[in-house]
Amino acid sequence: MTFDTIAAISTPFGTAGISVIRITGNEAISKFNTIFKGKNLNKVNSHTLHYGHVLNTNGSYLDEVMVAVMKAPKTFTAEDTVEVSTHGGLLITQKVLERILQLDIRLAEPGEFSKRAFLNGRIDLVQAESIMDLIHAKSEAALKIANLGIQKETSKLIRNLRSKLLTIIAQIEVNIDYPEYDDAMVMSKEIILPKTLDLIQDIDIILKESHKNQIIRDGVKTVIIGKPNVGKSSLLNALLNEEKAIVTEIAGTTRDTIEAYINISGLTLKLIDTAGIRETEDYVEKIGVDRSMKALSEAELVLLVLDQSKDLSKEDKVLLDATKDKKRIIILNKSDLPKALQMEEVIRISTLTKHGLKELEHAILKLLSLEDISNRDFNYLSNARQIQKVHEAKSSLENVLRSIDLDMPVDVYAIDLTQAWESLGDILGENNPGDLLSELFSKFCLGK
Repeated sequence: MTFDTIAAISTPFGTAGISVIRITGNEAISKFNTIFKGKNLNKVNSHTLHYGHVLNTNGSYLDEVMVAVMKAPKTFTAEDTVEVSTHGGLLITQKVLERILQLDIRLAEPGEFSKRAFLNGRIDLVQAESIMDLIHAKSEAALKIANLGIQKETSKLIRNLRSKLLTIIAQIEVNIDYPEYDDAMVMSKEIILPKTLDLIQDIDIILKESHKNQIIRDGVKTVIIGKPNVGKSSLLNALLNEEKAIVTEIAGTTRDTIEAYINISGLTLKLIDTAGIRETEDYVEKIGVDRSMKALSEAELVLLVLDQSKDLSKEDKVLLDATKDKKRIIILNKSDLPKALQMEEVIRISTLTKHGLKELEHAILKLLSLEDISNRDFNYLSNARQIQKVHEAKSSLENVLRSIDLDMPVDVYAIDLTQAWESLGDILGENNPGDLLSELFSKFCLGK
């Protein structure tokens, strides 16, 4: 596959020691060589580094640079690639890029380098998505997930399922197209049924573990909710070990949601401290309460804080009912005060003494089935697109089971088996839908 030559700044925008401009395409080396004062880059060995200067149009020096020359096919894009290390000033980096673009070299679109690597067969779609996961990883566990994707370990998991499916499909097709072939296994529903059940069982395991990976990769949107003055903001501060939220004895101090991130044994929580839930005539506070309820509706985990030194109030009961269908942990705060509230399956804490915080962290991990993140097998999928495709594959296999129950002809099974095989292929990008690729790679960084 042949593409035009593209270039972009690959390092973050800003002042730094150096900036790197990446150029790739079949003419990358020859075109850049026309403005490079130093060795003839057309004659150097691949994967070598060269000192020299980038020249202005009048032949004067624009910048002193180091140039890495990498020849196809052993490059990220599988095309000739040049990486120019310039001085890291904002202006000089932009000027060198402008000079390169004057050579009939096009500015790369976001993610275009990775897209070319995929289209040239250098990486599959799981690897491409894992590259961005590596860049945006918020924990060591998320890094492990991304690295397994880049190393093709996760792809092998999907290819193994596709291989099993393809074997069944091929045997059915042989039966249909070559009924006279005596050596072929006759694929009856009695043979296909257990194979399909085994595949569904494999997929169920993948889905269960992949949902956990997705939680580790994306973090958990966690809302701290309760009536005014139960200690929500104090809990946020205690978990963060800093004074993030203002804490006073005045009810309604928190008027808007406050967000912060915390890492618990490898799991990232996006903590959202909300305004206290109560009926109020204060217009601004009403807005805060509405935002709190909206945050509650979108939450993946709820930390419901109650004051254990007081009996349940009307507001407490409303929140207990509103969160009953959510993943939630009920927290009884102010355990340093006399107990007035008795409830089962709660975590008792004191944000004043920080008693019970470790128990709370353990309860969060247990609720999400992630007690031992460091020792788990991370070799599963981790993003919504991939997981949705596995769900589609499972749905197709369930259609096969329904066809078997209805005693339909064996060739009908092949239709849904093939659909399952294609859905899994979408995970790897093997069906290569253009709109999907454009949407996916447009989310990548410029220069990546």
